[in-house]
Order: sequence, then C-alpha cells, then structure tokens
Amino acid sequence: MTTDTLDRVTKTETLPPRERLLQSARKLFCRYGVNSVGVDSIIDSAGTAKTTLYKLFGSKEGLVEAVLDREGQEWRDWFLGEIDGPGGSALDRLERLGPSLKRWFQRADFFGCPFINAVAESDKANDQMRRLAIAHKTIVSNRIISLCAEADISDPEQTAHTLGLIMDGAIVMALITRKASAADLAAVACQALIESRLKVALPIEA
Repeated sequence: MTTDTLDRVTKTETLPPRERLLQSARKLFCRYGVNSVGVDSIIDSAGTAKTTLYKLFGSKEGLVEAVLDREGQEWRDWFLGEIDGPGGSALDRLERLGPSLKRWFQRADFFGCPFINAVAESDKANDQMRRLAIAHKTIVSNRIISLCAEADISDPEQTAHTLGLIMDGAIVMALITRKASAADLAAVACQALIESRLKVALPIEA
C-alpha cells in the first residue's frame, strides 16, 4: 500500500459512520446500481456494522434516499454554478447548458443521472423514486424557466421543459455510448430551440 493510499484510507476511517456509509453507498450505487448493491457490500466498504446502518437510516431504502438527496444537492450546486458562475446575460447562461453537460460526461465518475437510474431500477408501482427525481428536476427546471423568461423567450416554461428533455436524452445517450459528444448534439439542439423561441431575433453576424 502506497503512502498516498494509506493516507486516503486513514482519512476515510476518521470520518463519522454516517458519512462513511453515505460515501460508500454513493460510489457503489452510482457504479453498480441500487438493486445490485446489498447492505453487506455497503457496510464492508464503509467499515461499519449493519446495526449502525439501520440505526442511522432505518433501512437500505432510507440510505438510498439520503444518498440521492446528497447527490442531487451537490450536482445542482455544481451544474447551476457552471451556468451562472461566469455571469453574463440570460442567453449567455443558457448557452452553457451543453458545454456544462460535456464537462460532466467527461468525468471518470460519470455514470448517468442517479435519479434517472433509480427510477429505472425501482418498482414502477412505487412512486417514491419518481417523487425524488421530480423534486430534483423541478429545481433545475425552475432556474432554466427563469433564464428563459429573462431572455424574453416565448413560453419560457414550455421551452425550459423541452430543454430538459434534450438534456435528459443527452445524459442517457452519454451513459449508453460512453461518448461525451452527446453533449455537443444537445448544445446544437438547445441553441436551435432557443433561437426559434426568441421574441426578438438575434442580429446576423457580418
């Protein structure tokens, strides 16, 4: 074991049990899927007792919800930061949708959207995963709606939902093909949609 590896292991072992369980479950769920990962694998990775997991989260389902809550919050902070962070006009920010997705797709730990994956894996008669996914997507969608309205785009709500469909399609395509170029196609589609919905036409460049 190298010094760097030992340092990482030691650092992980000093984390509280709740954090170790969340981090271990997150890595396992994202890579292998919620249904493919058992409680024993999670506690082995986290170095905790099974009773600790149940005491902290109540059940594996409770842990899944906590992981999705954490993953959703961190992803939204990152993605909306990518869009809004550099500043600029509302149109400038909307133009960053595709490039931001591409940066995500190029990461080694990209395994698709955890919410889409969780809904796909869950019992279709159980609405809990859908509720969690919708809550996550609503926050992102509301920001895009506000940007569309600020950019003076006609029917900003419908436009934002259509942009969301394009983004979701790109996420699934990138997951299946393992090609970040799915984001390039999404960027072109998003730009064409935005330009077609602008109330005031963009000036033609000389």
